[in-house]
Amino acid sequence: MAEDIRQDKKANFSALTEHNNNGVTKISGLASNKTGASKKLVIKNFKDRPKLADNYTEDTWLKLRDAVGAIQNSTSIKYNLEELYQAVENLCSYKVSPTLYKQLRQVCEDHVQAQIHQFREYPLHCSLDSLSFLKRMNRCWQDHCRQTIMIRSIFLFLDRTYVLQNSLLPSIWDTGLELFRNHIVSDGAVQKRTVDGILEQIERERNGETVDRSLLRSLLGMLSDLQVYKESFEERFLMETDRLYAAEGQRLMQERDVPEYLHHVARRLEEENDRVISYLDQSTQKPLISNVEKQLLGEHMTAILQKGLSILLDGNRVMELALLYQLFSKVKGGLPTLLQHWRDYIKSFGGEIVGTPEKDKDMVQDLLDFKDKMDNVAQGCFNRNESFINAMKEAFEAFINNRPNKPAELIAKYVDCKLRAGNKEATEEEMERILDKIMIIFRFIHGKDVFEAFYKKDLAKRLLVGKSASVDAEKSMLSKLKHECGAAFTSKLEGMFKDMELSKDVMIQFKPCENAGGNRYKSICIHSKTSPIST
Repeated sequence: MAEDIRQDKKANFSALTEHNNNGVTKISGLASNKTGASKKLVIKNFKDRPKLADNYTEDTWLKLRDAVGAIQNSTSIKYNLEELYQAVENLCSYKVSPTLYKQLRQVCEDHVQAQIHQFREYPLHCSLDSLSFLKRMNRCWQDHCRQTIMIRSIFLFLDRTYVLQNSLLPSIWDTGLELFRNHIVSDGAVQKRTVDGILEQIERERNGETVDRSLLRSLLGMLSDLQVYKESFEERFLMETDRLYAAEGQRLMQERDVPEYLHHVARRLEEENDRVISYLDQSTQKPLISNVEKQLLGEHMTAILQKGLSILLDGNRVMELALLYQLFSKVKGGLPTLLQHWRDYIKSFGGEIVGTPEKDKDMVQDLLDFKDKMDNVAQGCFNRNESFINAMKEAFEAFINNRPNKPAELIAKYVDCKLRAGNKEATEEEMERILDKIMIIFRFIHGKDVFEAFYKKDLAKRLLVGKSASVDAEKSMLSKLKHECGAAFTSKLEGMFKDMELSKDVMIQFKPCENAGGNRYKSICIHSKTSPIST
């Protein structure tokens, strides 16, 4: 009885199920509608994969080969691209990938080998010039790239499965590059003529002619993509650059003055940088610019400075001096060489100012003007370089003390002239700036005791006869001297002002007596220790 019940339930469950063609058993809709009913999946083995027809592989390859040939000959493809892609996928699914890859490579190699004849059979004396040869080479390269891209799109499944899984095999694109490199660009005659033509176009551009930069960019990009750029082109290009600029540097140094030569060098460097941006490989920039700087600057640094530095500084050619510094900073040893010539110029020019007795009358003013000029050059042209500023200070200190005592005496006289009453040349602010500049020159002199002696004597005269233009200016100068040389240096000078203030007090007290007695005379109290005037 229990057995009959189980058989009946089994029969009822079977009636609620249905089978699909894949062998998966699923619950029928009636059973699934019952609340809480569970689903059951039964997975059966797939049916055996159908076998390919006997001639399917061969026929499919012929179809694919025809499509590749149409692409290579730039004719229309008879078949739909999607159909061709599916055909490649079918062949790869049946493990025909190794054979398919070899066949495709052989077809591409045969086509590339056939292309070399248009270049090999091209005689050197042919009327077709090098530019036409370059255009033909570029057209061949562009066609090859376009064809390789289309072929890869058809064989993409092969490229992304079989080729990707075999690390030793180059991709379809890399195979195309390899074939073009091995059979066309690596041919000695073809490569030489291609590189010669490129170099000829660059030389023409350097001589001022207009060239097809897009053509050069494409061909040099070809050499770079084929990984022959350095050995086939760059080495020769740099050698030609050295030769060109070495000759140009020698010739222009004889023909042109220094300012014109500097602008020419700057223009050449700008042109070469522009070539790198326009069509040369980025890796060429550093050795190219280095070669140009070496041939146009490095080989002529001393000659440039000997011939033109003094002209630039004498004429205050600020723009050219800034350009000179900028260019020399790019060359090894350039700034130290410029620094030495800058120091020598200051010593020479300043030595003439100090060492010429006939110019003593204007010595201090000339020194102030010269210092201002050199400060402007150091700040505005030499980029506030500390080495140049320190070299300028050392040079001033050296030449200003070549003639002992006299500069110190004349500086004291110059200060006396500026602080004496009747000097209407400057306002208080301008006077302060003048005193600051004088203190800069004062720091360079070694004979400060000589300055003190003359300054003390001139100060006493100004105070005694009341010829000082401004007490504030006098005290400002004393303050600067005290800050520079210490309190001991100015103690006696400060004592003079105290004596003058004491004298004023005495005169105020004496005034009533003078008016009452009718005596008309003036009394000034002078302390014997502070006054430089002997009695």
